[in-house]
Amino acid sequence: MKKTIALLTGGTTGEWVVSVKSAATIAQNIDTNLYDVYKIMLNDKGWFYEPADSVKIEIDKNDFSILLEGRKIKFDGVFIAIHGSPGEDGKLQGYFDMLNIPYTTCDALTSSITMNKGYTKAIVNGIDNLFTAKSVQIFKNGNYDINKIRKDLRLPYFVKPNSGGSSIGMSKVKHADELENALEKAFNEDSQVLIEEFVSGREFSIGAFGSKGEVIVLPTTEVITQNEFFDFDAKYTPGATHEITPGEMSDEEYSRVHQIIKDVYTKLNCRGIVRIDYFLEHETGNFYFIEINTIPGQTATSFIPQQVAAMGTTLKAFYTDLMKETLG
Repeated sequence: MKKTIALLTGGTTGEWVVSVKSAATIAQNIDTNLYDVYKIMLNDKGWFYEPADSVKIEIDKNDFSILLEGRKIKFDGVFIAIHGSPGEDGKLQGYFDMLNIPYTTCDALTSSITMNKGYTKAIVNGIDNLFTAKSVQIFKNGNYDINKIRKDLRLPYFVKPNSGGSSIGMSKVKHADELENALEKAFNEDSQVLIEEFVSGREFSIGAFGSKGEVIVLPTTEVITQNEFFDFDAKYTPGATHEITPGEMSDEEYSRVHQIIKDVYTKLNCRGIVRIDYFLEHETGNFYFIEINTIPGQTATSFIPQQVAAMGTTLKAFYTDLMKETLG
């Protein structure tokens, strides 16, 4: 018997544009023999289902249902495709937990913690063979000392909103006098900011998902960008970045990276598909953790679809496995 699934898209941050594109890819590749899919838009104006005739139907938030032609439709599970808040930060996960509706992502606690780059680094610190760049975490109205930060950290460094995504509000600071402007830009996006020393290395991004009690690591993608760093434009403008999937690593690097990824996935108590970004430092080959995305992009130019293809699997089969594992 078919399951009735809500595909949740939109969101309340600048990432909603990416979310809509991700949901389009997912909708095109869900097996309609197994699932009836209703695309639900969530934004500042409300939560609603918009059928082909464009009459918006509001979601009843009491039980997350819709009334369609006099028939009440409830959902067996939710495919969350919202990047940023409230899809990736634990808010929706907590709501669905209270309604006892399964969903495709990490749980509420893991989602909320991993949205905070500084807290995530503190948790993964100590995993064998994993390194993290030296950093300072500051708060908008906190008592931080810019001169001390300039003294403590080695230039260049990245300034990024602690809970942001898609590199929105992020800057690379090469000169100490650029720090204040970079902080202002980051604080426009978030009340916490992470200032992190630059690691000179090859940049990679790799997906991992849980299946039948195991952590499956996808082929990695090496990211070579023409831009100063892998910013929003580089991420979402076709041709701005050269992406190699699978990325080239030695057998030793491949084996070491896979074990680190599995350890990160396990230590953060992840479920569903996540994506971990990392550097392999030029001089040492050390693995430097950048961040984890618990709802990675699924757009036509995103890494996960590339990596699924490189693994020799179709997106349809991949999404079916993901939903069977997380939604039951």
